[in-house]
This record gives sequence, structure tokens and C-alpha cells, in this order.
Amino acid sequence: MEDFRGKKKKAVTRRAFLQSLGGGAVGMSVASRVLGQEPFSIQSAPAEMELYSKKRISLAVNGKTISLEVESGETLLQTLRDRLKLTGTKRTCSRGECGGCTVLLDGKPVYSCHLLAVQAEGKDILTIEGLAGKDKLHPVQQAFIDKDAYQCGFCTPGFIMASVGLLNKNKQPTFDDVRAGLAGNLCRCGNYQKIYEAVASAADTMRRG
Repeated sequence: MEDFRGKKKKAVTRRAFLQSLGGGAVGMSVASRVLGQEPFSIQSAPAEMELYSKKRISLAVNGKTISLEVESGETLLQTLRDRLKLTGTKRTCSRGECGGCTVLLDGKPVYSCHLLAVQAEGKDILTIEGLAGKDKLHPVQQAFIDKDAYQCGFCTPGFIMASVGLLNKNKQPTFDDVRAGLAGNLCRCGNYQKIYEAVASAADTMRRG
């Protein structure tokens, strides 16, 4: 094979290319030579991010302080469900689309499947298990029962937590406010109308005290 200057150039086979990539950084250097290019270099400053495989953290969950060791890539959802056995927080899509894993972090709804456990350190975490009082349901929980705002119930904890987060921020939401506030939660049964009615009812109850 000749290049545009008429000089002979070594042919690159698929086999040679793939073999050259097998050695990580060494492979990349070899690959660049196989392709007739100089290997690139990366100039990097000292890393500022703490590197670890496991870390002991302290979490405030439902009013209790819990100390435990977590993996660097462990999500808050995994910690809550698998480690702390708070299974009301649902593992549904695991990609931040359905809202089934919604919890409150410092009063604001978040997808726990998209938050690392270490990111929640020092934050106030509230799950569906910690929402009710000792002898009385939270107004949102009671409204979901009164308005039949559930069918299969799998998405219900996420909707309730998102609704509480909405009402913490907006005491008197309009219908459009409710729809917008719950837009990140999906109901596979399509029971949205009753869910919205339940949130409106809970808002009335909470305003009356």
C-alpha cells in the first residue's frame, strides 16, 4: 500500500488493530504506531477528588443517625433497600425516569437511584417508612387512601414522597402545579386523575392544620 507521496505504508489488518488494543495504555501506544501515528500524551494535574473503594459515612434516615460502610459506586437506593431494608423505596427503572425510588433529601424529592450514597452524607433523608406519625398517617398518605389514588400500588410510595415534597414548597398548588410537580413520576396503571385529586385534598387538609 502506498500513501499520497508514493511511499510504502504498512497495511493495517483488523486482527492487528484489535490485538494492539488489548494492553490498555500500552496497547493504545502500539495501536498508534500500527496506524502510522505518534502516540498521544495526556498532561494531567494532581487529582483533587478523593479516591476510595469503600468509605464509612453517616446518614440521617427517618430521624435516626446511621453509620455504615458503602461502596464508592453504591447508590442511595441500594443503601436504603439492600442495606437498611427500607423497601418502600422502589427499584423500578434504575435510570431516573419513573420516580418509583423518590425520597426526600433535605425536604426536596430526589431519585435515589441517581444519587450516590456518599452524596447523601450529612443530609436529612426521609423515606415512605418515616412519613407517618406514631398513630396517624401523613395527610398525603390518608388522601391517597380516601381518593383511591392507587391501583397496583408499586408507584405509590414515590408519588406520595414527590407529593409531600411539592406541598412542602407550595402550600396551595393549582392543578397545573400538581401536574408539573409530579411530572417525574410515572403510573403504569394510568391513575393520574385520582392522584392529582388526592394531592389537592391533602393540600386542603394541611392548610387547615
